[in-house]
Amino acid sequence: MDELSAVADAVADPVRREILVMLRHAPLTAGDIAARFTISRPAVSRHLRVLRESGLVRDEQVGRHRRYSLAPSRLGRLATWLAQFEAERPDWSQRLAALDTEVHRTRRDRTRVESADAPRHRREEDSA
Repeated sequence: MDELSAVADAVADPVRREILVMLRHAPLTAGDIAARFTISRPAVSRHLRVLRESGLVRDEQVGRHRRYSLAPSRLGRLATWLAQFEAERPDWSQRLAALDTEVHRTRRDRTRVESADAPRHRREEDSA
């Protein structure tokens, strides 16, 4: 399996994504990570192994505990690959802003036309 596929497979699981979010703030021991889930400790250990083998986390032995930390460079490669598809999607914020501008312009123009027509309508009513 190539590097990009290993990273994509690792982040495909919601438990592993949650572990990555946890490690974003600070390194944690395996016990600290496992305590935050309702799944078994062996299951958390398997998730940590997948993350470690994909290169997304590093581990070090600290006394009797294994401490995990985020290795974000591998995520950067996946983000770079995914970014190529962002350019092909329409930028909805710009399109919605343009639509908003057009709505305001149409309202303004309509108000001007109605204001210009108002005296003429009054004159027509007065002459009738």
